[in-house]
Amino acid sequence: MFLRGVWRSARVGAELACCTGRGTDMLQGSFKWQRLRKIYAHNISGLQNSVDGAESGVSSPSLFTATISQMVTEIIGPKEAGLKKPTIPEGKTRHLCDVYGSLSSEDKATFLRVISRQFGTDHDEVLKAAEGLPQAKEKSEAALLKAEERLQAALVPRYHDLFVQIGRLEGGVKHLVDMRADTLDLLSTVKDNAELRSFSSCLREMLSHWFSAGLLHLQRITWESSCDILQKISEYEAVHPMKNWSDLKRRVGPYRRCFIFTHSTMPREPMVVLHTALTNQISDNIQTIVSTPILDDEDVEDINTAIFYSITSTQKGLQGVELGNYLIKRVVRELQAEFPKMTQFSSLSPIPGFRDWLVGEINKVLSSTESSSSEDSGVDGPSSTPPALLTSAELQKVAEIAGKDDVLPLVTLKKLLQTNQWMGAESMVETLKDPLMRLCARYLYLEKRRGYAVNPVANFHLRNGAVLWRLNWQADTNPRGISQSCGIMVNYRYFLGDTMRNSQRYMEEQHIEASQQVIDLAQAAGGVDSPAGKSNL
Repeated sequence: MFLRGVWRSARVGAELACCTGRGTDMLQGSFKWQRLRKIYAHNISGLQNSVDGAESGVSSPSLFTATISQMVTEIIGPKEAGLKKPTIPEGKTRHLCDVYGSLSSEDKATFLRVISRQFGTDHDEVLKAAEGLPQAKEKSEAALLKAEERLQAALVPRYHDLFVQIGRLEGGVKHLVDMRADTLDLLSTVKDNAELRSFSSCLREMLSHWFSAGLLHLQRITWESSCDILQKISEYEAVHPMKNWSDLKRRVGPYRRCFIFTHSTMPREPMVVLHTALTNQISDNIQTIVSTPILDDEDVEDINTAIFYSITSTQKGLQGVELGNYLIKRVVRELQAEFPKMTQFSSLSPIPGFRDWLVGEINKVLSSTESSSSEDSGVDGPSSTPPALLTSAELQKVAEIAGKDDVLPLVTLKKLLQTNQWMGAESMVETLKDPLMRLCARYLYLEKRRGYAVNPVANFHLRNGAVLWRLNWQADTNPRGISQSCGIMVNYRYFLGDTMRNSQRYMEEQHIEASQQVIDLAQAAGGVDSPAGKSNL
């Protein structure tokens, strides 16, 4: 346990330091071992109860939580309003970061809970400051402005000052990025914790300022780049994982471009990575991009299209911080300068979540079938049932090929999709092409969350002003691509003169600009009204 380990480390460290003649320096460190002994003595009677009750939320004082509170207070100053904060030695902040970095995941979770709970916004101070606004307004404009300043100050959580102090350290920004990643991991394991969410939001807001577009450095990665950067590029690739060094060499070689964003505080750490293929047409499958043999030279005259086939945010702690959209815009300018004849810009994107969504829709229809006791639900039926997924003829064909006449066709289809067995029969692949393409168009074009595209990749490109341009059948036949999206990929095309308008319409009106192919497929799947089903493309 950490609590016992801290005390044992203090004793061993003190004895070792005395034996080596360095006892004074160690015991005068910012961790305050003498004060730690007092805290330990004060809590010795309730220490075991605190340890045993940690998981159940017991809030009795403990050595660990008391030490965290003390260390943070020494850095940001006491809570009393109006008390001038002393100048903080950098060593105290550095030591806090070192302590945090050495903790186990469980103890980091306790650390974050303590800070978010004890050093957040003082609600009483906020109410007090707000109550003074009406009186200040009656006095004068200056008094009102002063009262508003007090309210603004009261609204800032105390851990904001801790973030500022850590950010001033060498490597401090990276520490904050990692701390937010830990916070997001913790939030994913708890149902609802408003204090932690506020903590994460405050940290994200600060990181958004520190990682604004003007402070990011664009860097092209080639085979001649440093080995550590190349290694990270390979390890971070999440969209189309690399198999070996030859695969990596291909992706940074001729007819390929790899760009990264770095930050001055993390110069050897890619923030976001963009892989681009240079072609003479908009690609419709990923196999031709990632499996093409390595070529020696580029024919500049043959290049007029850039295909963004992989974009990866490498730092979980920067989730919610806009980086990828700025990278694409910067890369477009770089490529236009290098290739004056380049006129087409498009992504070749995966569709994560499509198969899971489709299985969920099948479950809805099956549930409706059970509730209505009708075997015909799931084919063309009344409007009160969920939208039909496949026509009766398509479902019958699926059952015939699968040889499962005694089972509901949708049950057979669900199993085929979940196991990827449908890819093993050419006749089944051909049978499912039209319905899966229709349903994928429906998923990307019609399925919304709070008015915006439910698919995260679609939402990203549409926010950037791209057009939902083309669905591509059998575009990714790797097991991962089949499991994610039944092998379908999509091109989001960037018409540079329209991106700003498209982005604004999507953000303000939730309008998705789509090609006629996508609209026709979505109409065939049902749910698109005629006025909306017209494309200017």
